Amino acid sequence: MEKIIQTDSGITIAPLYTQPVAMEEQPGTFPFTRGIHATMYRDKLWTMRQYAGFSTAEESNKRYHYLLSQGVMGLSVAFDLPTQIGYDSDHPMSEGEVGKVGVAIDSLEDMEILFKDISLEKISTSMTINATGFILLAFYIALAKRQGADLKKISGTIQNDILKEYAARGTFIYPPKPSMRLITDIFAYCSKEVPKWNTISISGYHIREAGANAVQELAFTLANGKAYLKAALEKELDINVFAKRLSFFFNAHNHLFEEVAKFRAARRMWASITKELGATDPKAQMLRFHTQTGGSTLTAQQPQNNIVRVAIQTMAATLGGTQSLHTNGYDEALSLPTEEAARIALRTQQIVGYESGIADTVDPLAGSFYVEALTNEVENKAWELIHKIDAMGGAVSAIEQGFVQDEIARSAYKYQQEIENNEKIIIGVNKFTSAQQAAPEVFRIDDSIRKIQSDRLQSLRERRDNVAVQAILQRITTAAGTTENLMPLVVEAVEHLCTLGEIADALRDVWGEYK
Repeated sequence: MEKIIQTDSGITIAPLYTQPVAMEEQPGTFPFTRGIHATMYRDKLWTMRQYAGFSTAEESNKRYHYLLSQGVMGLSVAFDLPTQIGYDSDHPMSEGEVGKVGVAIDSLEDMEILFKDISLEKISTSMTINATGFILLAFYIALAKRQGADLKKISGTIQNDILKEYAARGTFIYPPKPSMRLITDIFAYCSKEVPKWNTISISGYHIREAGANAVQELAFTLANGKAYLKAALEKELDINVFAKRLSFFFNAHNHLFEEVAKFRAARRMWASITKELGATDPKAQMLRFHTQTGGSTLTAQQPQNNIVRVAIQTMAATLGGTQSLHTNGYDEALSLPTEEAARIALRTQQIVGYESGIADTVDPLAGSFYVEALTNEVENKAWELIHKIDAMGGAVSAIEQGFVQDEIARSAYKYQQEIENNEKIIIGVNKFTSAQQAAPEVFRIDDSIRKIQSDRLQSLRERRDNVAVQAILQRITTAAGTTENLMPLVVEAVEHLCTLGEIADALRDVWGEYK
């Protein structure tokens, strides 16, 4: 028997409202405007994640255990810049960056420390990694095998979205074509070996952080998603299989209603795109997405105000039907989040989930004249941009021609002008400012971490079988010039204790670097 939910005044809340709204669409049915599940949060809340990773694997492991003890349902891993762009911690290019914006992971042994005493079968892990996503996934799979886990049961996501790196973020290594080949290799490998793994998280988050508006975030993200679908179809992969493991990653900004409209429009548009490309299984037509609150909306001035901003953005994500959410710490405009800030961020999700009533009914804003009209407007404007991109030959071509980058740059410039002209009000920045502001405690990373990682790498290279290492690296280099799937070789390489930088370099030797 279904649990009866009531307001504080004793009014019974229906699981779903359709009248007097008179909407034909039902949650859980094509085109999924109202949500991908019929009951949404009535049965299960969204996955509450906290994005964390800093310093060494040991330090990040401590934070993960703390977050799990506080009620986090899934881990979300941040990696440092050298890890993101394929350099070991002892590489000259890594100096000054080791462990700074995420955790340094150079080898399978680091991965083992990162997840010490955490069963990979029992948690869901999201990894924000793109150019080297295939290597980090190989580390994760090899570690799961070491733990004796059933690979058919491990679940999580690698971001693995290289197109938005060229357009908005910049942590790419290889040219677009071989990078797309790596992505389709992952699709094919995971569909057989780790079927519950989400092989890509197509990211609008960083597009928005670079300065795009909501419509641009939606259009450019779905255009990239369409490019990934087409690349996989060209490899003759089954869209009804691989499309089920695609997920999305969106930003939640401060305009509550436009953000809700964006999420609702995204589901409807993706259902249309997948159907047009041949998907017939409803699960292959569903847009599942993770959300993170807007990092670029956080202010260094009056940072406690960010707690309110994050709460509004949390409501936007959940009213919009997200499957998973990370909430930013209020101090992240100044540093990595302190433990207190991370706790407040998590409690924000928990308060919205358990106290606000948002989870009591499906798509609670449906039928609002404003929200329905805004959903349609956001969709129409996003389609206009996608049609322009299609006319250029698709997302890869539009990025190569600089169209996407130029559109984002113009939007970012316009937004900043509006702030400087006081046309857009940012509390604490251009209105209701304070002359005296106490500086909050910030989280600092010690520069000695590079030496710790370098010593660990030296020890690993002395202990491992270097003949086997060179042999498997040569096999990767050779295979890079063929159509052979690289993932089995990369998993074998990390099991032989090849480092991240060595594997990345084996492919650099063949493909070069994109400039």
